[in-house]
Amino acid sequence: MLRKVMHSGVSGWKPDRLDDLTGKRYMITGANSGLGLEAAKILAAKNADIVMACRTPAKATAAQTEVESVAGGGVVSVVRLDLADTSSIRECADEVRETFDGLDALVNNAGVMQTPQGKTADGFETQFGTNHLGHFLLNGLLYDQVAVRAGRIVVVASIAHMRATGIDWDDPMLDRSYSPTKAYGQSKLSNLIYGLELSRRLAAVDSPVAAITVHPGYANTNLQFSGPTGIWQKLYKVGNLAAQSAEAGAYPEVLGAAGREARNGAYYGPTWFLGARGPVGDARATSKATDTESGRRLWALSEELLGVTWDLPGNAVSNTTDT
Repeated sequence: MLRKVMHSGVSGWKPDRLDDLTGKRYMITGANSGLGLEAAKILAAKNADIVMACRTPAKATAAQTEVESVAGGGVVSVVRLDLADTSSIRECADEVRETFDGLDALVNNAGVMQTPQGKTADGFETQFGTNHLGHFLLNGLLYDQVAVRAGRIVVVASIAHMRATGIDWDDPMLDRSYSPTKAYGQSKLSNLIYGLELSRRLAAVDSPVAAITVHPGYANTNLQFSGPTGIWQKLYKVGNLAAQSAEAGAYPEVLGAAGREARNGAYYGPTWFLGARGPVGDARATSKATDTESGRRLWALSEELLGVTWDLPGNAVSNTTDT
């Protein structure tokens, strides 16, 4: 059963409602293509400073030039980030902390989809490790940079969470029962569970930071072709004929990052056709995503796997074991 996470009053939101963003700074993971690139362009056009966190320097440089071509008065910067490698995440966080004086939003945009079975540099299942654990660690390490500006952490989920059967607590890496689709659904369900749990924890300690979760609907990006193989690529080629544009898919991310209407604990996305497209507003989630016990359990599991503790309102995560 689907239900709205909250009634925030946001309906039919578009970027033309944005204020001037001069002096604001937004860090977007995976900003070199797709939704992340479109979000960066929209925010830059409103005079914001943009930090593009990307895995491949060559692709990032080309994307930086594209964003700069539409930018107002803001500065567009690039930092290297590989969410499938905790050492890269820590190096990126150190660079951001040394280079900038705070973030108005950290947008968890990057992700992989329906990849063949594999492992991250730290031995995590690729999709769960990249889409969820990588961002969990990055957010914790840069929490203080967001807090100093009373900013936002934007978690990007997916309507694919609706097809997920739940988190496999006994085998979260799916070593015994892997399928690309099952792993993707679990990772995106984890994003939504985590985003809502983070918002509850922030509210409980009166944090100046807001956690806002969003989804893009079904948008036409290269995500459908960079991971899936075989029959899935053929299906996506047909499905993309009915998909909305990457720009439209980026609207919920921009709302979460910079819209004055956005609220802690909200879940935003397209509202037509089970969330696949249409006007942006309050999105619907499954009971598996909104379950508070699952939120607490996923938080504890994430800390255990990463060997860290993130006790809000701390400045950053602290190590509990060598990672």
